[in-house]
Amino acid sequence: MNRLEELHRRHAEAEQGGGPARQARQHAEGKLSARERIELLLDEGSFEELDKLVTHRCRDFGMDDQVVPGDGFVTGYGRIEGRLVYVFAQDFTVFGGSLSETNALKICKVMDLALKTGAPVIGLNDSGGARIQEGVVSLAGYADIFLRNTLASGVVPQISAIMGPCAGGAVYSPAITDFVFMVDHTSYMFVTGPDVIKTVTHEDVTKETLGGSMTHNSVSGVGHFIAPDDAECLRMIRELLGYLPQNNREDPPRRATSDPSERMDAALDSIVPKDSALPYDIKDVIHRVVDDGEFFEVHEHYARNIVVGFARMDGRSIGIVANQPAFLAGCLDINSSVKGARFVRFCDAFNIPLLTFEDVPGFLPGTEQEFGGIIRHGAKLLFAFAEATVPKITVITRKAYGGAYCVMGSKHIRTDINLAWPSAEIAVMGPEGAVNIVYRRELAAATDYDAARRQKIEEFRDRFANPFVAAERGYIDDVIEPHETRPRVIRALRMLENKVDTMPRKKHGNIPL
Repeated sequence: MNRLEELHRRHAEAEQGGGPARQARQHAEGKLSARERIELLLDEGSFEELDKLVTHRCRDFGMDDQVVPGDGFVTGYGRIEGRLVYVFAQDFTVFGGSLSETNALKICKVMDLALKTGAPVIGLNDSGGARIQEGVVSLAGYADIFLRNTLASGVVPQISAIMGPCAGGAVYSPAITDFVFMVDHTSYMFVTGPDVIKTVTHEDVTKETLGGSMTHNSVSGVGHFIAPDDAECLRMIRELLGYLPQNNREDPPRRATSDPSERMDAALDSIVPKDSALPYDIKDVIHRVVDDGEFFEVHEHYARNIVVGFARMDGRSIGIVANQPAFLAGCLDINSSVKGARFVRFCDAFNIPLLTFEDVPGFLPGTEQEFGGIIRHGAKLLFAFAEATVPKITVITRKAYGGAYCVMGSKHIRTDINLAWPSAEIAVMGPEGAVNIVYRRELAAATDYDAARRQKIEEFRDRFANPFVAAERGYIDDVIEPHETRPRVIRALRMLENKVDTMPRKKHGNIPL
């Protein structure tokens, strides 16, 4: 046989995947093919495929008659905005995208290259799970991938897109990666499916309710982003990478901006209500401070009492962590603590400065929180902020009470620059609660309890619930007018550009998991 003809035949066979009928079924379900996804994700013409002609080695269950070059996975490297990335995409049209020994080796190969060259890894998941016909060698393939996910963590950014099913042991690879994207109505993740759950626990649940995109984006927190379709999901991945460095040895990319660094915004002066019990949207503050009002939010639908995401200041990428007074009054609870801690640790691993907007009345009270381990989970956020050595800036917009004040990037846990607005209230607790404790006997003896209590509350608020006591002690570097927040933060970031901080020599800390 002519070798050139054979080469062309094998390439064509690899490119058609499971064949036209299965490709049509994939499109009918609202999903793109593996190769179409890669083409949309990467810069045009930049994809270089590896292991295109690899085939499986299984000869049981009639598998020797079902051999497709590539074996259901497309792997290789390419460019996004001109920057190198590695990618693998599972092809559901070939054996349901199931993992075999050989295509696990394909994934491991690109992950090893990513570690050697210092470039991000993007996985496009659309798989029925382990290939049952191959037994334990398929499971071994998953474990080989999990190991590389773990070794690459904090070295190169790892991004997972769930663009179809992802079930059983397969879910743990995306779970180890830094960010998980999901596509609405076509993707789902779970360890055990609805049928097994019904058999074991007698619960009746659909795939969508159990592990759909909104379930994982709003309830479990497994998903960080939700997209309406494949194309938007891939566009969002490209946007996210624009904020990230290639690896942990590089700084994030810097972009030119026409937004003046000295721009002030008078609207910020009235954004915090005079009544400290009234809510406002902290995202309004973020959009008015960052470059061009652009904020790429992470975990938007999960633990909405804290807001995290990426933006740019002076063209530089920054990570933002902000209490959200419009939801649960901005209290810290179990979910928001874990959400914030994970984001802070990612930014610290990849040299992204942290800007914290603080308006926190404390930790959410209640037996559900205490029994659920709010002490342990809240300590994760504290640990993450204290451990971080990147430039850290905190702006207190209103409340900063109790232990939550300490946790949210306070001066005492190595935050570099701490600023406060005049509306800031920094104290052990709110005036109402403090008065009940400090003046308990005096109030009990008062002839008009309500009037006496109101008076004491006002006295306490004037004396203690302000930023000036903390400023006098140097815990706040300056009290600033809200409209000057942007230029003050940018000046601080410029000053901290070459910051070096160190940790005691150790293998790693023992974060309270």
